[in-house]
Amino acid sequence: MFTLPLDDLAVLRPLEPWQAPEFLAHIDRARPQVDPWIPWATFSTDLESAAATLQRYADRQATDAGRIFGIWLEGTLVGGVMFTRFDSTSGVCEIGCWTESAGQGRGLVGRACRTLIDWAFTERGISRVEWWVASGNTRSAAVARRLGMTREGVLRRHTPYRGERRDIEVWSVLSEEWPTIASERSAAAAVQAQLDRLMGVFVGAFTNTEGRRPDLGVIRDIFVPQGRIIANVGPEPVFYDLDSFIEPRQKMLTDGTLTEFSEWEVAERTEVFGSIAHRFSEYRKSGFHNGEWFEGSGHKTTQFLRTPEGWRMSSLAWDDLPSSSPRDGQRPPRR
Repeated sequence: MFTLPLDDLAVLRPLEPWQAPEFLAHIDRARPQVDPWIPWATFSTDLESAAATLQRYADRQATDAGRIFGIWLEGTLVGGVMFTRFDSTSGVCEIGCWTESAGQGRGLVGRACRTLIDWAFTERGISRVEWWVASGNTRSAAVARRLGMTREGVLRRHTPYRGERRDIEVWSVLSEEWPTIASERSAAAAVQAQLDRLMGVFVGAFTNTEGRRPDLGVIRDIFVPQGRIIANVGPEPVFYDLDSFIEPRQKMLTDGTLTEFSEWEVAERTEVFGSIAHRFSEYRKSGFHNGEWFEGSGHKTTQFLRTPEGWRMSSLAWDDLPSSSPRDGQRPPRR
């Protein structure tokens, strides 16, 4: 059985009839969220009916007419996604989703849906993916919107449910409109490269090894003009604008106070959210301070903005760890 990671704690994998007990326990937890909107949840009330629901999807998969997948978070089934209809001949399929409260707020359903849609377009040659949602199911409609789907219209009084007929909204995305996972990864890699470059310019600006003359003025080029830099290495944080940060450090690195200095990133974790990004870094540094050798390390947190001129840093804060140099355990100088 294949398993696809959705994040560090969650996976996506097929949901099969033999998992009916686990499925039923999950549906019982999820019933307040899904019962009003997903018909089979209404009817999956005991082990026999839960197994029948999964068997229907197994039968559809056997004829290439549908599939169902579960989302497990830390080993517990918390939701899922499915092809409720799949017609490779016409090139049209329908996708849906559900989740219990424990699976919400982590983006798991969105990532799982993207995986299925990408597979339908790139592997199966599907032309159109639909999303049918009962009017009033705002959470489901929001997922469709986040997936880049277009709301095409309403099928009035289309579906009977517990003695009344519901309007159904129809959303869709076409193959030529879909940014494939490969293209998204390529775009993400391009953004990562830009953020890597900005950090490289920042830490490289301080280097004065082997006769190199540092030029901290480049920091103005990689920050927005209103940028802030924060030292959190003493009893209270110290806040700098760009000029107040650059000028004393340029002097220290060129008047003999700090020589053969360099700093480098040893680990980083970067997260991009649309036009903003955050990077958490670990770094090391070394050099001579007033003729005495030191080595240091610490952490940085950096925020970035995408501007009309490209990605720029907006703020950076750092904290030095205790020095490992023979300076009585003192921290290295605030560079």
